Amino acid sequence: MFKPLLIEIGVEELPAIPFLKELPNIEKKWEKILEENSLLCEFSFFYTPRRLVLWHPEFPTKQNDFEEELFGAPVDIAFKDGKPTKAALSFAKKCGVDVEKLGRIKKGNREVLYFKRVIEGKKSEDILKDMIIKWLKTLNFGRSMRWGSLKEEFIRPIRWSIVNFGNEFLKYKIFGVESSNFTYGHRSISLDKIVIKDAKDYFEKLKNSGVILFPDSRREKILDEFERIEKEKSITIEKDEELLDEIVAITEYPTALIGEFDNEFLKLPPEVIITSMKEHQRYFPVFKDENLYNGFVVVSNAYTDDFSLVIKGNERVLKARLSDALFFWEKDLEKGLDIEGLKNVVFMDELGSLFDKEIRELKIAQKLFEKYIDELISQTNLEKGELLALCERAVMLSKADLLTEMVYEFTELQGVMGYYYALMQGEDELVALSIKEQYLPNGEDSELPTTLFSSLISIAVKLDTLMSLFSIGKIPTGSRDPFGLRRAANAIIRIILNEQISFDISKIFEEIKEEYKEFDTKKLEEFFIERIYQYFDVNPSVIKSVIESGERDLVELSRKIKAVNEIVQSDEFKDIFTTFKRVANIVKDIDLSKDLTVDENLFESKYEKELFDRFNEVVNKEYEDYESKLDALFGLKPDIDRFFDHVLVNVEDSKLRENRKNLIASIYKAFRDIAEIKEITV
Repeated sequence: MFKPLLIEIGVEELPAIPFLKELPNIEKKWEKILEENSLLCEFSFFYTPRRLVLWHPEFPTKQNDFEEELFGAPVDIAFKDGKPTKAALSFAKKCGVDVEKLGRIKKGNREVLYFKRVIEGKKSEDILKDMIIKWLKTLNFGRSMRWGSLKEEFIRPIRWSIVNFGNEFLKYKIFGVESSNFTYGHRSISLDKIVIKDAKDYFEKLKNSGVILFPDSRREKILDEFERIEKEKSITIEKDEELLDEIVAITEYPTALIGEFDNEFLKLPPEVIITSMKEHQRYFPVFKDENLYNGFVVVSNAYTDDFSLVIKGNERVLKARLSDALFFWEKDLEKGLDIEGLKNVVFMDELGSLFDKEIRELKIAQKLFEKYIDELISQTNLEKGELLALCERAVMLSKADLLTEMVYEFTELQGVMGYYYALMQGEDELVALSIKEQYLPNGEDSELPTTLFSSLISIAVKLDTLMSLFSIGKIPTGSRDPFGLRRAANAIIRIILNEQISFDISKIFEEIKEEYKEFDTKKLEEFFIERIYQYFDVNPSVIKSVIESGERDLVELSRKIKAVNEIVQSDEFKDIFTTFKRVANIVKDIDLSKDLTVDENLFESKYEKELFDRFNEVVNKEYEDYESKLDALFGLKPDIDRFFDHVLVNVEDSKLRENRKNLIASIYKAFRDIAEIKEITV
């Protein structure tokens, strides 16, 4: 039998960001609890900033009964001389019956005591309270709080609750609050309790009390109003999805409104205005003809017919923020970018100041510019001397904006403000752009630096961070990575693969380690290799096979991994691989670095000669890519199979044995230039 079940947990306003982080898990956690209690059924989860709601159109009134089979001791142990032993008596007690009611069953080769019983399912109303409390306790919002004299913690105090099962309101005490038959509507309409009769009444009364319970409906209302505003004003609203999620989470009855600010503020960099709107006020920026417009869209949670005061209030708040920003902008421009002050800003104990960090970054950048000077000249049409001078200017100005008033107020604009200030004081566009892009990429989906010049500056910044922190033992352990070193390594990999420039991590680390306290650079190399495993979404054994070949150039690693993976994913690979696994086993004790000379005069079979000739034909050919070379090497399979069918490798004659092993080892070594194929598992 089934009945509708409505659960509402009423809370003080939920903070949007921690709530949204946990949102993907909320339904899963309730579903798991239903499954654990054998009450799994369809349900929906809804939320507003003041309530968490679970709705089951049909919820089982009780758990299903189930049969339980119990097996006891062997009969010959359970009974002695026809009388029950302690083993039989204990088993009967466990089953809750007299010994006479125990059965017997064959299990394996012995007869054992046996009892089957029906376990009656519990009534849902008897276990729902514990289920709800468990669900609330499993929700992880980061920081929780206590209120009153309660020991329980939650993201915000729970103020009311409803558990309506069919036509009955169940009385449970949840986090110190007695469940009841009332809820609350929108604050703008009334602060009074709303008494409900059942679930249908609940949904209707909330709707009539200014609460749009369903998040999708709130989102749809906002987007519809955005579209209306865009048509009326001939503008485009930037629909930031993260911001939209946040607005949906903090409103019960959203209304999109457009406000304006003075044109004077448009002299500020667009990022400053947009940051003031989005990060501080949760406003949506507005564009007209692809340029930032002196307007903004605010989504109000007020329930009223007259929003004029709401609009004016938000215009006043934004004006104050933009006035401050304009003051900071003008003051910073008067001062200009200053690097001397960086000498007084500590980067980290044992690593000196930010100025010291820039000096180290400059030495790395100069080596990188020397390494890739031809590519830089080709991209910029500048001379080597000009490029090196711009490199020094870019690195030494890279952190200067950290001392500006604007970045002090808007820390998220570091780099961006450096770009604008550098342009305003006449710095080269390459220098200004590299200041802006030095922190890129700053996430998985982040943009990358747009020029090789900027890319090398960004790599230098990240390499210094990695080298310096490894040199003082600040190495990430487990999931802890307080200095973002994994992110830095990932960023370098992404930049290099985007630019497609040779970058041997082993050689690079050796070349720049003299600038740091002595440490084992192999640890940093291993750290990068861990990142490579995370970066490529392929069979890990494919990555290992390429890593084990000794390749450390990131671009070549990428190409080889791609080539090997394509072969491994082919339908015929398993059949091919059997042959080459045998090749790997034969050469496992052979030093592939030694001379592997093959003497044709020692061939006794045409199959040796055929394999040798085919192999030489393959290895002496030029290939466009690794895929083509691997195809050709794996194409030796028929010749190798015939060789194994007709030629005995481990013959008694040591010269013949060594010659044949050298032939097989030469083939394996050709593979090993790309990948250690014995590491591949399929």
